[in-house]
Amino acid sequence: MSTPDKRLLLMHAHPDDESIGNGATMARYVSEGVGVTLVTSNAGERGEVLVPELEHLAWGREDALGPHRRDELAAAMKALGVTDHRFLGGFGAYSDSGMAWHEDGHAVAAPDTPDNAFSKVDLTEAADQLVAIIREVRPQVLVTYDQFGGYGHPDHIQAHRVGMYAAQLAGVPSYRRDLGDPWTISKVYWNAMAWSGIREGIRAARAEGAELPFGDIDPDGPPPWFAVEDDAIAAQVDGTAFFEQKMDALRAHATQIAADGPFFSMANSQGASAFAIESYRLAVGTQGPVGPGGFEEDLFAGL
Repeated sequence: MSTPDKRLLLMHAHPDDESIGNGATMARYVSEGVGVTLVTSNAGERGEVLVPELEHLAWGREDALGPHRRDELAAAMKALGVTDHRFLGGFGAYSDSGMAWHEDGHAVAAPDTPDNAFSKVDLTEAADQLVAIIREVRPQVLVTYDQFGGYGHPDHIQAHRVGMYAAQLAGVPSYRRDLGDPWTISKVYWNAMAWSGIREGIRAARAEGAELPFGDIDPDGPPPWFAVEDDAIAAQVDGTAFFEQKMDALRAHATQIAADGPFFSMANSQGASAFAIESYRLAVGTQGPVGPGGFEEDLFAGL
């Protein structure tokens, strides 16, 4: 089997994170023949269950949510056309860390985080698992979270740390030769939420009386902690042609994303522009040629 000339690796925390942040990007690159590999740190077995008839799966009851979310992820990847998706270390190697909410509105670690939680794993141990994948897949581009994990979830923060550390280690010729030949990733991006797009979405949703996924945020005020101004963004991938694929992937994560909830309300209000134009900050590498909007339009730009 031939290896695609362009290869993209995404390091995520839980099933559903990939579809929310990068679903349209993944579908677009699959359609262009790019090799797309998704690595997920754990099954999110301590996540909330938003479907009443499936609440029995929750970790505090039957503790069967992990396998169910594994199946949801498989269905989402089928919708996006992604055939290479893996759990770091294999399914069940690491547990969801759980989550609580800080009074300031961002996520924090749960008070009862399990011993095998991904957020507690030794950094080098977890990074070595990803080093082996990097050296196998040999991606030119890696996508992961920023240092805050987007919204503070401890597994997201750890995914950032593991992704960034593994990207460094994978390129060192003398490091862990047993994990494969060295490979240097040319560009590393962090997922971003553009404040300009969020403002537009808030206004459109309020005009229609739709529920918002961001809470009560003033679109004329400063950006919330999870958003960035446009001058921090290096690339915007236009995946509007793949909007329906992204929506299908989100629907596949039914225990996590309510069909009548704010994500779909905002999508109905704003259309593809709300969810299919995905933004990225450049963490490693050199920005390539930009389009009329001042952003790279391709994560492989300049390579």
